[in-house]
Amino acid sequence: MMLVSLAASPLMVNPIPPALISMMFGLAVFLFAWTIWRTLATDDLTQESEWRYDVNRINELRRVSPFFRTLQPLVQAFARFNRGAFVEQLPEIGREIQAAGLARFWTAEEYLARIEIQALMLLPLYVYASTQMMGPAGIVMAIMFTILTGYLLRRRLRNMARYRLVLIKRRMPFLLDLVTLLMEAGSTFLQALKEGVDEFREHPVGVEFGRVLGELNMGKGRTAALESMRDRLHDDEITGIIGAIIQGEQLGTPLARIFRTQADVLRLKRSQRAETLAGEAAVKMLLPGILIMASTVLVILGPFMLSMATTDIMN
Repeated sequence: MMLVSLAASPLMVNPIPPALISMMFGLAVFLFAWTIWRTLATDDLTQESEWRYDVNRINELRRVSPFFRTLQPLVQAFARFNRGAFVEQLPEIGREIQAAGLARFWTAEEYLARIEIQALMLLPLYVYASTQMMGPAGIVMAIMFTILTGYLLRRRLRNMARYRLVLIKRRMPFLLDLVTLLMEAGSTFLQALKEGVDEFREHPVGVEFGRVLGELNMGKGRTAALESMRDRLHDDEITGIIGAIIQGEQLGTPLARIFRTQADVLRLKRSQRAETLAGEAAVKMLLPGILIMASTVLVILGPFMLSMATTDIMN
């Protein structure tokens, strides 16, 4: 009976003083505000414990990317995981980052971490929507939607790289023609390239050749600068064009003649690509054409068939 009475008696718990609660709440608000301020600050990192170039890269990335500046610890944590989990996919992602014209301060594992974090940010929304419609089983659907979001973001990067390469290949013949005309008029290669870059400075082809010009001004060799552009874009047609330019320069062929020849080659390949797409369009339009024809026949003959069927039934 004594045990029962002790169990039934209410426990006397001293309430927490309101002053202590206010102090704890104020401390939490201060720590939250201090964390946000330190995250958004763009102060340069110290260069004591890390490689100098990597620290400078991170400092520049913090300046150009608010996402990285806000979530830097989380991005770097995911990046360490990606180095071991996706080691085979990282080189391709790195090439796509360069070809897409994104900030060159991103590494492949960090950009992949950005994609993963963006997908995970939508997970609570997916969980709420899925559980409202399907109950607890909706959690599985929410996880699937999160994975699909990451896949679509990864595919978006690939499509951005492909589209930018198409833009570069469309305008490259015109830039090569301009450089050729300037060189034939007496300009040096650097002067002609600078004029071409200024003319196309708002276009991706001007941006890429601008990087080549910058490397040449810093003392890099012409062949090495063009090879860097080739490795950066990693496209078969551009690789062939740059390889022909490098080979012609090594053989002593005048650069103006090489540029004119490669511009003509690019135009020829563009025409061939247009003819190929035109030939494929006829095949791709066959099935929609058949469906449209069948729909038209049904729309025309449908009323007559219904009237005939109705007349037979009434008779």
